[in-house]
Amino acid sequence: MLAIDARDVAKTFRAGWIGRRETVALDGVSLGVERGAIFGLLGPNGAGKTTLLSIFATLLLPDRGRITVLGLDVVKDATEVRRRLNMASGNASFLWNLRPPEILSFYGRLYGVSGRALRRRVDELLTVCELDPHRRVPYNELSTGLKQRLALAKSLLNDPELLFLDEPTLGLDPDVSTRLRRYVASLRRERGMTIVLTTHYMREAEELCDEIAFIKAGRIFARGSAGDLKRAIQLGDVIALRLDPPDVRLDDAPGVLRAVAANGWIEYTVDAAEKRVPELLQRLHADGVVVRGIEVREPDLEDVFVEMAR
Repeated sequence: MLAIDARDVAKTFRAGWIGRRETVALDGVSLGVERGAIFGLLGPNGAGKTTLLSIFATLLLPDRGRITVLGLDVVKDATEVRRRLNMASGNASFLWNLRPPEILSFYGRLYGVSGRALRRRVDELLTVCELDPHRRVPYNELSTGLKQRLALAKSLLNDPELLFLDEPTLGLDPDVSTRLRRYVASLRRERGMTIVLTTHYMREAEELCDEIAFIKAGRIFARGSAGDLKRAIQLGDVIALRLDPPDVRLDDAPGVLRAVAANGWIEYTVDAAEKRVPELLQRLHADGVVVRGIEVREPDLEDVFVEMAR
């Protein structure tokens, strides 16, 4: 059974009475997320990512479409769905004068946790999210990164089966982001939790996600693993060469998709570096060309994002 099964989901926001404006946020989105997977939702600002997560989390009603979450209809069974999921937003906001343990205790009671179990859970999450030194700091005095960690701690209070993370490492220092990603991965590995995340950090998506969907203008544009997406838009490997003499060109060589010269190097985009490097070197050697430097790199998810966001 899928953790999320969405069919033809649409949502339009309307504003104003005179000169009424309509903004299409989702335009027929269909999506399935396997149980126990970490699923990434990527796209430019305004693409519909947060709207889609909010509908899955029963915070918004769809205009059209059918969505089941953990086997339950998000409209008819919204109350039961909410008991089994949670969500952390990159723009979370809590009562300004409460301290982290007070905030977590308040939300824990809303999820039905109380007494000794609640105190134990709060202490555990404060430690995991590295908030122990800030127990007595009011929320409005916390840094952006600490507020983000508190939002993640809140989202884990009820040990959800399904967790939505909207920009989970926004505003965090790189070392904290790395530890947080490891913790997110452990939630799936040790608890079998299904996680859906939106992010602008390509490294984060490539490191964490089993599958990624690109959303643009309210529609799913492509989906698959990071490798699948690279192949889908024919992003090739790059072989960069520094040659003597420097004006030798191999644009007509088999497998070369394009060539760009810059700063004494020529960068060849090829279909498969493993196959083409020996061929190019053999040809250069036969022509008496000296190779002064060589670099080989694969395209990353950021390259895919840039191509798909155009």
